[in-house]
Amino acid sequence: MNPEEISQRLELLRIEHRDLDMAIVALGEAGAPDQLQMARMKKRKLRLRDEIAWCEDQLVPDIIA
Repeated sequence: MNPEEISQRLELLRIEHRDLDMAIVALGEAGAPDQLQMARMKKRKLRLRDEIAWCEDQLVPDIIA
């Protein structure tokens, strides 16, 4: 992947992460939230965060100390 493709992917991941966060909050505010669904959403959010970190690492050059 070139840097432009990584940047585009990063933006999509951030949008999905933000949307998932809002969905988790909305589900939590429900009267009786589905705990299994909430756990799956939180797990997906963590995977997105890891992929976001990977993309950011690819865009920032390593500094040799």
